[in-house]
Amino acid sequence: MAEQRVVIGFDSSTQSTKALAVDLDTGAVLGQGRAPHTVSTGAGRESDPEQWWRALGEAAAATGWADRAAAVSIGGQQHGLVTLDASGAPVRPALLWNDVRSAPQAAELRTAIGAAELARRTGSVPTAAFTAPKWAWLRANEPAAAERVAAVRLPHDFLTERLTGEAATDRGDASGTGWWGPDGYDKDVLDRIGLDPALLPPVLAPGAQAGVIRPGTPLRAGTPVATGTGDNMAAALGLGLLPGQPVLSLGTSGTVYAVGRQRPVDPSGTVAGFADALGGWLPLACTLNCTLAVDRFAVLLGRGRDEVEEGGTAVVLPYLDGERTPDLPHASGLVHGLRHDTTPGQLLQAAYDGAAHALLAALDGVLRAGGADPAGDEPLLLIGGGARGRAWQRTVLRLSGRAVQVPDAQELVALGAAAQAAALLTGEPADTVARRWRTAHGPVLEAVEKDEEALTRIGDTLRRAGALQGAPAEDR
Repeated sequence: MAEQRVVIGFDSSTQSTKALAVDLDTGAVLGQGRAPHTVSTGAGRESDPEQWWRALGEAAAATGWADRAAAVSIGGQQHGLVTLDASGAPVRPALLWNDVRSAPQAAELRTAIGAAELARRTGSVPTAAFTAPKWAWLRANEPAAAERVAAVRLPHDFLTERLTGEAATDRGDASGTGWWGPDGYDKDVLDRIGLDPALLPPVLAPGAQAGVIRPGTPLRAGTPVATGTGDNMAAALGLGLLPGQPVLSLGTSGTVYAVGRQRPVDPSGTVAGFADALGGWLPLACTLNCTLAVDRFAVLLGRGRDEVEEGGTAVVLPYLDGERTPDLPHASGLVHGLRHDTTPGQLLQAAYDGAAHALLAALDGVLRAGGADPAGDEPLLLIGGGARGRAWQRTVLRLSGRAVQVPDAQELVALGAAAQAAALLTGEPADTVARRWRTAHGPVLEAVEKDEEALTRIGDTLRRAGALQGAPAEDR
């Protein structure tokens, strides 16, 4: 009888590290582990990379396969700025994707180079979420710390390097920095923000091996380690996405994306022209406020998260952490249209609607940017922590007008990383591995009539609320 081969995929997210031990041949999940992270509160959003490393070891051990895995790979939260000194230790806590303090530096970069030119060169118009403005913020606000930096990494790069001792990144995660394009690292952008390219890791080819696990780590020494990638790219791999299949992910942040047939370039900045973890593209729109923001409204209203009610005219823009799409980094939550007969359940439903609105409004642009037809009848794949919530499902059905498919597989970022690890051993592309594992299989919810009235009400409120939300004058 052939020996069972098992791979481990990791998802190092904002809130925790998840690990899945997966049978290479069948895709069956044989073990899993989870360990929490701590994120700062207050003006910024920071996290100590050393706790990610400890959490990775704890999550790996909990799978029961840490000492037997045949290969591993790491998917990680995008955009985070990890700064290391000459010994490889963090200079300071990592600046996370949802830290909006670098909004002025993002605006300066757009002004200096031009939004259209940045989109042409790097695929995206950088906002405060991107890594390039975060480095500019660090140089401006903590110059002594910036001077000590000997290496700049993304979260998944940091963990991969801790495992292997080798510096490496991939094109998918690199495409979310604001300093990488199809021709590699962009010297003009790096010069503008004062970042020496020698501090950056090499970008490995899709499917490459980053190295092998070195002795003294929580996993078996000598085990092959795949390059890894950003969390959205890993989830796309985990679903085995084909071009044009739209995905809406409901997590701490919300994202909508599709594998593209062409390189996306959106000078408006709504669609980020990311690369995928293979050789293609992943046009994507992202919001900062999704499930956590709606859950906060539920707490404030004293309701369970599914205790929503239809009707009413209230509009909620749940921008509790500023917002990325639309680009309103200094925005706050807004409630408009309250009446005497507005109920708590209606107000909670309005929070769901407000969180979903920006993502669904960007869906057509995401599909067009990748060369797909927005009028296609592909079901919208609904993933992430909110995907199984009844209120989320009903909201997405009502505001999208599309059929919605909810994959049975969970922890798709970790599954995508596991598929990368498996691909090292089988020679297949990682998305082919995931399709063989049937990770996207799940029930399809039939389409309902799109609620155009609610979409129009939210859109009108957003346009009229520009002054309150910090929109520049020309956008009002």
